[in-house]
Amino acid sequence: MTPAPPDPAPDPVLLEAVRARLVREGAEPSPAHVAAALRAEGGVLGDAEILAIVRLLRADLTGAGPLDPLLAEPSITDILVNGPTEVWVDNGSGLRPAPGVRFTDDEAVQRLAQRLAAQAGRRLDAAAPWVDARLPASGARLHAVLPPVAPERTHLSLRLPRQSVFTLDELVGSGSVPPGGAQLLRALVTSRHAFLVCGGTGTGKTTLLSSLLSLADPSERLLLVEDSAELRPEHPHVVRLQARPPNIEGTGEVSLHQLVRQALRMRPDRLVVGEARGGEVVDLLSAMNTGHEGGASTLHANAAADLPARVEALGCAAGLSREAVHSQLAATRALVVHLVREPSGARRVAEVRVLRRDTGGLVRAVPAVGFPTVGHIVRHEAIHDLTALVGDNWLPPTATEG
Repeated sequence: MTPAPPDPAPDPVLLEAVRARLVREGAEPSPAHVAAALRAEGGVLGDAEILAIVRLLRADLTGAGPLDPLLAEPSITDILVNGPTEVWVDNGSGLRPAPGVRFTDDEAVQRLAQRLAAQAGRRLDAAAPWVDARLPASGARLHAVLPPVAPERTHLSLRLPRQSVFTLDELVGSGSVPPGGAQLLRALVTSRHAFLVCGGTGTGKTTLLSSLLSLADPSERLLLVEDSAELRPEHPHVVRLQARPPNIEGTGEVSLHQLVRQALRMRPDRLVVGEARGGEVVDLLSAMNTGHEGGASTLHANAAADLPARVEALGCAAGLSREAVHSQLAATRALVVHLVREPSGARRVAEVRVLRRDTGGLVRAVPAVGFPTVGHIVRHEAIHDLTALVGDNWLPPTATEG
């Protein structure tokens, strides 16, 4: 089959004039309205050219403009706009330029950012030069910043949610989870022990947590507390609570801290905080220590060994003493699943650690098992602590000692 010819490129000056007229008149970019606007601007075009302009204006006025084709690509997870001619995407293999995707000028980037912010009920202008919000239709995470905060040009970032959840087997097939690690993670979920998924930005923490929650027993009730709805477990009994930012007047905020407390009153079998990054970590630790088994969360940490310090910083900022934070964390007996992102862009589970208190009363994340390469499992000093919690049926006899 011969591919359809590309749309004819309209004159950019005429296109902008038609766009401005439709905006002034509040008219939809329909073929009839576009044809009338063209006549008013002195343009005479054929049907093919009019339909091409209709498609462009619909994308510009109601869609995502030049980004629309990227949003339709299921493999793309991040879209970064650094200016009218600098658009980058990440499809899981690292950032790369998006060839052929560009805006007419920086004003077009700013218009798109402001329109997306308005869809999320947020303000973006000189008085509020940045926005961090979730788009209601797609669930994408929007961040934008305007000049003069970004002195050179408008910057726009979109993090796109995956429409379907990776199964654990699919993560094994992609190399994100080693086969031995998959059996361990299944045992972890079945054992109903609390666990924390940590790693740097973009390592796949939310993807892995969604997959693991999909393994929970169908009879369990999952309470998900999130800043934005990113967890999508395939499970029959999921209840979502979502935080709400303050409005333009600075009122109406609903925080994760408040929602975790509400979730505890909703009879959860598993309480899950999508990402603990504030005072809600105190309530999460409390829940893990008061009979709510199988709780989970993600946290940012560059290394698994840094997780106790990260929890300490969040807990102390919320008003707990250092000693209280470490006592609460130690009592959870939570397991730590750490992910890394390779220089190639590949994301994978690197190790699992257990929490131990040292002689000074502080908690350390002690290595239990590592996965340095595919098919290679290394036992570390805390392997017996790990198998005491989740069993040892997953551990092959060929695992080497670290």
